[in-house]
Amino acid sequence: MNKTLQTKTDLVVALRTSERLGYSEGVDNHFSCLVPGTEDHFYINPHRMHWSEICVTDLVELDFEGVVLNGKAPPEDTAFFIHSSIHRKCPEASCVLHTHMRYATALSMLENGRVEPAVQGALKFYGQIAYHDQFNGLALDGSEGDRLAEALDNKRILFLSNHGIIVAGRSVAHAFNDLYYLEQVCRAQITALSSGKPLKIIPEETAQNTFVQMQRDRDDQVSHHFAAMKRILDRETLDYVN
Repeated sequence: MNKTLQTKTDLVVALRTSERLGYSEGVDNHFSCLVPGTEDHFYINPHRMHWSEICVTDLVELDFEGVVLNGKAPPEDTAFFIHSSIHRKCPEASCVLHTHMRYATALSMLENGRVEPAVQGALKFYGQIAYHDQFNGLALDGSEGDRLAEALDNKRILFLSNHGIIVAGRSVAHAFNDLYYLEQVCRAQITALSSGKPLKIIPEETAQNTFVQMQRDRDDQVSHHFAAMKRILDRETLDYVN
């Protein structure tokens, strides 16, 4: 499989799998990735299409000016402004995933909501999360997309206050892996907070050391996780490759 088709297939696997995990919201939210060999073209899911129905041939290719280069239907305006700005301004953001998934979004609704180093899984993201604490309405122009990109900067995750999250990665597999484990961490934190008792915070030095330990086999873990998601999807349906 050539690199372009592989990238498109990976993006659809991420969309289909995320829907199965409950990360989707109706026909909204959006995933994108840069077109291999380019720095200013990206693939994105089309406007108002349910993630469970998206196939490889449904993906839309755009440039940073919003010109549709391939595909039947452009994405919604907010998708274009968010993703084009982040791809353009954040060098490590080859793949950009935006969701309103349940537990991460719940955390974004809390005053000064932060992912706390209170469970081992959270240490995957120690020092890797940025927060955009001012909700400004829909991202219907380039200025709002630019503000989100500047807030994300060189981090892997951005929490959008009163809204949801953005995950950026150097590949679809890396971004999806972070998306999955971020929701697991947020679920654990929200569940613990529901007890009414304070969180037991892991000391900073231990948190930092554990983050470093987790980076040693991160690429291997990412590749095995995403390969497993593909196998599960392939066993149940192959229509996504059309």
